Amino acid sequence: MPKFLVTRWHGMHQIWSFVLMVLMSVALAWFEWLLGLLGLLLTGGVLFYMVMAERAFRKDLKSYLGTLSYRVKKVGNDVISELPFGIILYNEDRIVEWHNPYIAGVVERETVIGVPLAELFPSLQQVKEREGTIEATVGSQVYQLIFKPKERILYVKNITDLWQLGRKYDDEKLVLGVVMIDNLEEVTQGLDDHQRSSMLAKVTTEITEWAQKFHIYLKRLTSDRFLLVTDQRTLKQLEQSRFVVLDEVREITGDHKIPVTLSIGFAAGAENIIELGQWAHTSLDIALGRGGDQASVKVGSRQSFYGGKSNAVEKRTRVRARVVAHALRDLIRESHNVVIMGHKMPDMDAIGAAIGVMKAAQLFGKEAYIVLEGVNPAIQKMMELIREDERLSKRFVSPEQALALITPQTLAVVVDTHKVSMVKEPKLLSLTDRIVVVDHHRRSEEFIANAILVYMEPYASSTCELVTELLQYIHDRVVLDVRESTALLAGITVDTKSFSLRTGARTFEAASFLRRNGADSMMIQRMLKEDLEEYVRKAEIIKHAEVLHEHVAIAVTESGRKYSQLLIAQSADTLLNMTDILASFVIGERSDGLIGISARSLGHMNVQVVMERMGGGGHLTNAAAQLEGSVVEVAERLKRVLDEIETEEGLFE
Repeated sequence: MPKFLVTRWHGMHQIWSFVLMVLMSVALAWFEWLLGLLGLLLTGGVLFYMVMAERAFRKDLKSYLGTLSYRVKKVGNDVISELPFGIILYNEDRIVEWHNPYIAGVVERETVIGVPLAELFPSLQQVKEREGTIEATVGSQVYQLIFKPKERILYVKNITDLWQLGRKYDDEKLVLGVVMIDNLEEVTQGLDDHQRSSMLAKVTTEITEWAQKFHIYLKRLTSDRFLLVTDQRTLKQLEQSRFVVLDEVREITGDHKIPVTLSIGFAAGAENIIELGQWAHTSLDIALGRGGDQASVKVGSRQSFYGGKSNAVEKRTRVRARVVAHALRDLIRESHNVVIMGHKMPDMDAIGAAIGVMKAAQLFGKEAYIVLEGVNPAIQKMMELIREDERLSKRFVSPEQALALITPQTLAVVVDTHKVSMVKEPKLLSLTDRIVVVDHHRRSEEFIANAILVYMEPYASSTCELVTELLQYIHDRVVLDVRESTALLAGITVDTKSFSLRTGARTFEAASFLRRNGADSMMIQRMLKEDLEEYVRKAEIIKHAEVLHEHVAIAVTESGRKYSQLLIAQSADTLLNMTDILASFVIGERSDGLIGISARSLGHMNVQVVMERMGGGGHLTNAAAQLEGSVVEVAERLKRVLDEIETEEGLFE
């Protein structure tokens, strides 16, 4: 090919190559721009779709939630309306602000909004607002009220079925009882076999008919003791009847010189049958310790007494006195020393009995001490007599000194009381296991539980009488000096009101023994002499006496004036001497700030029962109580108790 053609071809080739490159670059740029535009359009479309989808979702969700809220609210209203318990919202004044329909059905009213809670449930009137539950009765239904004071909400649940089931369970719980003929030996002395059998048959028939009437299982254990098995429903009926069998047996044997009486012990609410049996026998022991002719009922922690309208029958034999004396003798011999305590604010009976026990210890060469703190007016003259004898007076120690003297081998003797709360220094009883109780009061629910020897005889006139009998059997040769025998006789004299009340043959026999040992009656008269000023104060007390229930005299001292317990007791004794007065009560403020009540009767009224309801105790004819408050409050309470007893069973036999 010619050279110029070749050169020309190369030139054209370069031009076309350049043009082609330009075209390709332009095409590539345009393609990239087109791709970018397509990507932008695609992204925008996707974003647009997503925005529209989200809007649609939100719209559907809002619609769904609106429907769901309505449904939930409707279901909630339906649930509250159909709840099987009531809901009450109340304000700070305990007035109903809202309630569910259940409440309307409870009180049978369309609405109770604006009504006080106490009007809906009267039992709430005495209940303070606090979180917890109480039971309330509306008509024949029983409801449980559950308080939520922070939220001011009250829930009301019908528990009638559960309550009735629980009541049925309680009513059908096992109850054990023991009936004992108190004084069979005393009554049958002097009777021939036919008369004895006839009388026993009469009493047994009465007991059997009584048991059948109340559907009680009766099983005779011995000639004078019966076992009773029943349930708590029947026990409630027996308590409501106040154990009429006690009066019936006494009445059918009234033609005897000493009528037959019964003692009954019942127990319920124990955890097992063994404990229940022990409780039943303990209840019987308490009834016997209170003098018999009564029923003692223990249901759980509650101890109740019924009957007790007659005095304890004096035992004609001294077998028990001899047995106790020998047991006390052995205990004294085995002990390191002896510490003797009476009750708080001791009287002549407590001091005299303590001196008698001290003498018993000295007969066996043992050191003996009497715990005494301070001298009250009741024993002031006696203590003046005792201080004349240095040998005797140094045996009286304070509670602090007694605590230093006592050891585990010390014998602690409690006289003229059996209550832990009544002794001067209860700590002494916790420092030794060797404890003896000698008392003539009727046994109460509170008792020194760990005593190893107990000598309680409610028939006795005084503790001094019991101690005097023990002295006669505790040693072959007992010699008392004048002050010792006089102190014992003074205790008997004071408690029998100079041998006019609660005296039996054994009382005079004890007094005779003391007189033979040198007891000075003139010295006792000097002890019992009254101060003229005290006599005038006693007359002022008696002047304000009022007579209730025709034969009951009540005297209340002036508020703010303090009197000794001795003066209060003497005033009650004096009131009892008034015409047509069968029982007397004197209420006065004592020097220790407590309100003292002294109660006396001639035997037609059991003042012990009255004083037990007031928180005290004592004998059928001689009882007392100490309370807090004012004389006016105590007097009103005493009048309410007398009204209750008059309504329940009558004040007089």
